[in-house]
Parts: sequence; C-alpha cells; structure tokens
Amino acid sequence: MEDILRQALVILRATWKHRRLGMLVAWVVGAIAAGVILRIPDRYEASARIFVDTQSILKPLMSGLAVQPNIEQQVMMLSRTLISRPNVEKLVRMADLDLNIKGKAEQDALVDGLMSTLKIQSVGRDNLYGLSYRDTDPAKAQRVVQALVSIFVESSLGDKRSDSDSARKFIEEQIRGYEKKLQDAEARLKDFKVRNIELQSGDGKDSLGRLADTNSQLSQARLELREAENAREALKRQILGENNGPSGDSSIAMPELDGRIDSQKRNLDMLLQKYTEQHPDVLNTRRVVKELEDQKRKEVAELRKAAASNPGLMMGSGSASMELKRSLAAADAAVATYRTRVTEYELRQGRQKELMKTMPEIEAEFTQLNRDYEIHKKNYEQLVTRRESAELSGDLDAAGSVADFRLIDPPRASMTPVAPNRLLLLPGGLLLALAAGLFAAFATSQIRPVFFDGKTLRDETGLPLLGTVSLIPNEARHLKERASLHRFLIATAGLIVAYGGGIAALTFFSQRVAGG
Repeated sequence: MEDILRQALVILRATWKHRRLGMLVAWVVGAIAAGVILRIPDRYEASARIFVDTQSILKPLMSGLAVQPNIEQQVMMLSRTLISRPNVEKLVRMADLDLNIKGKAEQDALVDGLMSTLKIQSVGRDNLYGLSYRDTDPAKAQRVVQALVSIFVESSLGDKRSDSDSARKFIEEQIRGYEKKLQDAEARLKDFKVRNIELQSGDGKDSLGRLADTNSQLSQARLELREAENAREALKRQILGENNGPSGDSSIAMPELDGRIDSQKRNLDMLLQKYTEQHPDVLNTRRVVKELEDQKRKEVAELRKAAASNPGLMMGSGSASMELKRSLAAADAAVATYRTRVTEYELRQGRQKELMKTMPEIEAEFTQLNRDYEIHKKNYEQLVTRRESAELSGDLDAAGSVADFRLIDPPRASMTPVAPNRLLLLPGGLLLALAAGLFAAFATSQIRPVFFDGKTLRDETGLPLLGTVSLIPNEARHLKERASLHRFLIATAGLIVAYGGGIAALTFFSQRVAGG
C-alpha cells in the first residue's frame, strides 16, 4: 500500500511539473470544442399526432357477417413497419426532397438519413401515434411529416384492400376447384345409381328388408295359388258329377262366395290376434262370415233342387252347367295368374339373394362415393359462405368506417430549434478540455521522466546510490514558484469563466427567443 501511494505521488508530481503545457492544451481543446459546438447548425422539429378510432358502430352490426381483423394489431404493426425504404423513397418524392439530388449515391444517402431520423411511436395505450422529424429547415421538416402522415393513412387502407382482394381471389380459385370436384363426384354417384338402379327403393328399406318383403309376398302368392288350385279341383269334381252325393255343402265350389268367405276368415284371424272374442270388430266379422255361409248354403240348396228336378242338368246343358264351366275357366285363369306371380316372386328372390352376395362391396362403394360427395359439398358451401363474407369485408373496408384516422395535431414545425442542446454540450466541452490538458501533462511526464527521490533512481537504474544533494530554495525561487502557480490558477479560472459566460449568454438568448 505504501509503494502504491508513493508511486501515485510520484506520478502526480511529474504531471504537475508539466502543468503549463497541460493548461495550454486545455485552452486549445476548449476553444476548438466551443467553436465546434457553436457552429453546429440548429435543427427544428416538425411533429403531428394521429388518433386511430377502431370503435366503429359497424363493428358490432357486422359481427358474424363479415371478417373483422384485429384493427389495433394491424395499426400497431403498420406503425412499426412504416419507415421502410419503399415508403421513404415515396416520401422523398412527395416532399420534393429529390430536387437537388444529382446521383444514385446521394439519393441512397438521403434515404438512409431519413430512415434514421424519422420517428413514429405510440403515445400511451389509446391508439394515439406521434410522428416527428428534425431538420435544419423548418419548412422542409413540416413537408416531410405531412408526407409521412399521408403515407401512414394510405398504407393502412391500401393494405386492407389488398388483403381483401387477395383473399377473395384465393377463395374464387378454390370455389372453381371444388365446383369441378363436386361435378365429378355427382357424375360418379349418378353412374353408380344407374348401374345399380334395381337396388334403389323409394320406401327407404335396405336389401334385407326388400328380401323379407319378397319372401312374404312369395309366401302369400303360394298360399293364394294353392287356394285357387283347390277351388279349381272342386269345380272339376262338380262338373264330373263327384259332388252329387251327400257330401255336404263344403264340397260345392262357388268362387265368388268362397273368396269372400276366405277373405273374411283371414280378417277374423288377424282381429283375434289383437282383440278378444267380445270386441265389436270380431263380432261383426263373425256375423258377416255367418251371413255369407248361409247365403252359400241357400244357393247350394237351390242348385240341388234344380238338379233333382232335372238330373241331366249337371252333365248336359243349361244355365247351371254353363255357370260351372265359366267358374272353372275363371279358376284356371286365377291359377295361371297366381302361378305367374309365384314364378315372378321366386325370380325376384333369387336375384336378391345373388345381389346380397355382392351387397357389402356395393354398399361400401356407395358409402365412399356419398362421403366424397358430402365432403366436397360441405367444403363448397363453406367456401361460398366465406366468399360472401369476404365481399362484405371488402365493402366494409371500402366504406372506411371500421378504422377512422383522425389528425389530432396537424404537422407543425417548432419556432425555436430543439437541437443541439448547447447548454448541455458546453459543460461537456469544458470537461473534455480539462481532461485533454491533464492527459497532455501526464503523457509528457511519461515521455520525459524526472526522478524526484533516490529510491526511484536506484530502482530504475539498478546502481548503488551513494547519496543525494538537496536544493534549498531561496526567497526569489519561492516568489517565482508562487507566480507560476498564480498564472496556472488564473488560466484555469479563465477557462472555466469563459465557458460559464458562454452558457449564461446562451441561456439568456434562448429565454429571450422563447419569450418573444
């Protein structure tokens, strides 16, 4: 610690020895710094404030109908990307800054300078933006800010319209593509239905349901065929005379009455499956059956009476024989009809059984075709809906009411210069001058070193020191040293007073200009 203090003391003494050179350097640097500060050209600032109103009445009214982007986020992004080279080049043309430009290099330098000096920043959180620019010419600064305001508003509107047009164009292309896909899907579905037209049914039943219906119809047709065959055989027996014996009324066939009786009996069986014996419908059906059977017995009795009075009637001619022959012919026709119906139902049953073997593959193909068609149709309808929404959004942007740009403070240049701040630069120049003088004195002491004690001399040379001779100053030397100190202090004070006077003068003139 003692060595450090001793070395510091030695350095201070060496620096102090060259104080006159240091003071001279301080005055020179101070004068140069003051001249440079005073010669810096005054810069005037032009500024403007813009308020972006995003709370439009159309916003809640068009909710759900039109696409409404985040206007606040768009405006914020625009404010951050507004000062770009294309916009600044446009600003140069709008503000007539390129009138005196002679080459590409000067234009690039001008654009780079504007990009570094133009400022746009958000003022608070209420969509309030401030635009500013500084220049030595206040009129030029005002023109630049005016052009920047115009670009700010036009860029926001142009970007929104461009985005809307791009979105509408993209959706139109997608719609045309999906129209083609939808037409192809419809054509494939139509071809499939034409190829498998026999599988289609208007009742909504599947293949198993249609097969069950066919089986039911086939069973009913077979039953009716057996009934018709039995009726025909009974008529044949009557015609051949097999019915003349006392076999009873049931062996005599009367097709019309027998058909009505059978129909009523089947109806009675169906009613008994649902109701009891005492139900009115059951009782009424039984009454009708009894009446029909009584009518048949009465007609059979009349037929027998006629046959008894004329035994040859049944085998020969007469109205009864002709009636039986007509009944037999009708029975044959009914049998043929029912046999044809049974054959048709059997063929249908066979075809449906064959189709059921390939039905899973056909149903899978139909499901795939229908699924493709539904997907394309759904996407097509969604795209059409979004196209309408995009058109509404474009019309909404064209109305210019979603975001309203209001110029709160129009571009205006300050009457007094805002830069440079000489009241702050002058003290800095004084500090720089003092630091330069101190550094000059220190550098000189290092270049031309002087030994102030024997220990330092012995350490530096490495030679033995036999002794030191001290100088005893006299009165004349003391006076000389005091005079040198006074001159140094006066020079230092003069430098400080000079800078202080300059600061005071600048303060006075600036207040006077501001008050005027």
